[in-house]
Amino acid sequence: MTSARQVPHTITLDTLAIGKSGTVTLLTPHHQHMKESGVDLSRRLMELGFVPGERIRMLKRGMPGGEPLAVKVGNSTFALRRFEAALISVQPD
Repeated sequence: MTSARQVPHTITLDTLAIGKSGTVTLLTPHHQHMKESGVDLSRRLMELGFVPGERIRMLKRGMPGGEPLAVKVGNSTFALRRFEAALISVQPD
């Protein structure tokens, strides 16, 4: 009998529910709505602590429109725009 290997489910940070946690798995260097260089933005996010393996938690979404997103990374809290959070892939808990 063969066993199916289960692939971890990943989502982008902008879709993580309030109060939920996860682990960063990947940063994508581009997004269709970005005006600045995606590589520069990805580098800035990594400098803030959004690196693969780092634990994160979605704290809150602003109103109206759900922006900015308040996200806890390590001991720090950051406000991200939705398109910035969409660059960050997360494996939810």
